[in-house]
Amino acid sequence: MRFLSFGRANNPELAKTDQGSGSLDDYLYDLVPRNKRVRIQLADSDPCQDALRLVLEQGVTEPEAFIARRSIADERTDAPTPVRLFVNQRPTPVVGFVPRGLEAPVEAALARLADSGKSTRMQATVRETKRGIRVDLAIGQTR
Repeated sequence: MRFLSFGRANNPELAKTDQGSGSLDDYLYDLVPRNKRVRIQLADSDPCQDALRLVLEQGVTEPEAFIARRSIADERTDAPTPVRLFVNQRPTPVVGFVPRGLEAPVEAALARLADSGKSTRMQATVRETKRGIRVDLAIGQTR
């Protein structure tokens, strides 16, 4: 997976290792993932390490992610898109944010899921890395 390098600049307030990753090159013209392996690593997960550690302590490594659809006000102010996980039928606090510039593919994926009558929760993976616990969205599964 490549780090974002298009359009809007990455958030300079975040550590380089906490900016998330993904690329618009992984999507077709209509924002459908090119294949089922496409993933997005969430940004701004460093402040959420305690919540993520609790998820791993419960033995959950592949929870579902809940992402609320962006409102018009969110679009107007370019607000970040928070992500929560569902673990043992309960939502966690925010565990990260959709990386800047990838909001549109995530919105398109949520719309595809809703239009097909499926749950709008996405599969996710919680994993430990050298730089902390990270969350990957399996957006390719929404094809």
